[in-house]
Amino acid sequence: MSTASQNLDRQRIDKWLWHARMVRTRSAATALTTAGFVRLNGKRMTAASHPVRVGDVVTLALDRVVRVVRVEGLCERRGGAPVARRLYRDLTRDSASGAFNPRGLVG
Repeated sequence: MSTASQNLDRQRIDKWLWHARMVRTRSAATALTTAGFVRLNGKRMTAASHPVRVGDVVTLALDRVVRVVRVEGLCERRGGAPVARRLYRDLTRDSASGAFNPRGLVG
């Protein structure tokens, strides 16, 4: 992350999902958000332009997996996987055991 990107205080939810590599394309992030599959701090988001800030909790329903992450950073450009992993902390837990499940995998 560059110095300029550390000065960001908010970012569009669709752009953040794409930068954090939760989805493959920004249009997929927009589609998930407008379809209501994204929650920000427990509230369903239907506008892809809604801002996300550091400290917000994002819940994302993907296929058969629900991921819960806390926003740890914002960036101006999409980087590689190591950069993307620094943008969030995964809070997803296996619902059956309550154990930490960093990839959100079931089973």
